[in-house]
Amino acid sequence: MIKFEHTLFALPFAFLGAILAANGLPTWWQILWITVAMFGARSAAMTFNRIVDRDIDAQNPRTTTRELPTGTLSVGFAWVFLYVSIAVFVLASYSLNWLTFALSPVALLFILGYSYAKRFTALAHIFLGIALSISPSAAWIAVRGNLLDVEPILLSLLVLMWTAGFDVLYACQDYEFDRSANLRSIPARFGIARALWIARLFHFQAFVVLVLLYFVTALGWLALVGVIVVGLLLAYQHTLVKANDLSRMNAAFFTTNAFVSVILLLTFGGAVFLR
Repeated sequence: MIKFEHTLFALPFAFLGAILAANGLPTWWQILWITVAMFGARSAAMTFNRIVDRDIDAQNPRTTTRELPTGTLSVGFAWVFLYVSIAVFVLASYSLNWLTFALSPVALLFILGYSYAKRFTALAHIFLGIALSISPSAAWIAVRGNLLDVEPILLSLLVLMWTAGFDVLYACQDYEFDRSANLRSIPARFGIARALWIARLFHFQAFVVLVLLYFVTALGWLALVGVIVVGLLLAYQHTLVKANDLSRMNAAFFTTNAFVSVILLLTFGGAVFLR
């Protein structure tokens, strides 16, 4: 029920936020509890999403084989797992500093509240972007105890636009079902062809923010390599998906986007250590 590969979307950005905040390697204590917090938050978010969407998933041909609709896992087990995941996240936040602990309910509001967004607005993709974009700023706060610098804001904005873009792509698969079930999404609202252009716009905005982050951090040639490679990856994934052919969606969604976060961690993070 909890897909590890989904964690690769946000976890590297949390580590990058921590490295930028520490201007090097954070303490092992900070690394430990940031990692625990990320896994707790991600597990809570995915479990809650599966719980509230279980009836929808049972009707959607793409999701009928998920664990709750098939009965592989019980709803009761999912609720217990959710509560444990939330407790782990709050404990990790408490173990970092007072501000991460104080803001932990705000983070939970976004990462859990996203699950209801598609029932009310086609901008649900933005809500998911906000949920994931919390990770680098939260890691910055975990290390520095404040959020008074522009770097984590830019990094979070990058994650927001990048996430919204790939989520619009992914939602194209559910175009017919979302319209029939009266669920909101950009593809359901504007059609697949226009949704693909909106996804490209989101990713172009993400790339612009990435360039701004490069200039603000002034991390040199290795970070520039990251900017170039990520720009190429963002462009490449849009060559894989066409309005009349979504057969390569998994390659565009999972493989390409998992590389984006890891590459930025290696290049921008590595550049911090070179400096």
